[in-house]
Amino acid sequence: MAPKSLTPASTNVVQTLWKAYSDHTFDRLKFIDAFLVFLMLSGIAQFLYCVLVTDYPFNAFLSGFASTVGQFVMTASLRSQVNPENKNEFKEISPERYGIP
Repeated sequence: MAPKSLTPASTNVVQTLWKAYSDHTFDRLKFIDAFLVFLMLSGIAQFLYCVLVTDYPFNAFLSGFASTVGQFVMTASLRSQVNPENKNEFKEISPERYGIP
């Protein structure tokens, strides 16, 4: 039996989720989310290249992959601090510290 593609109910869920994200997420957070997606895709591409093609300069793979993961973690931390809904959690950090207008 062939696997089913997206059913109308699951398509409706995805559309509802996307609409809620588009309507209720600030542009600043969308920009950070886009960068997080780029970092994730970059890490996946590095990993797949190492597994499928070659891992000859393994130290180069480790440094590139580790820097991608580190940048992802730091950007996710920035996203949680910039989110206006988390303002009460980060009272002692001024908005000027982020470097984002």
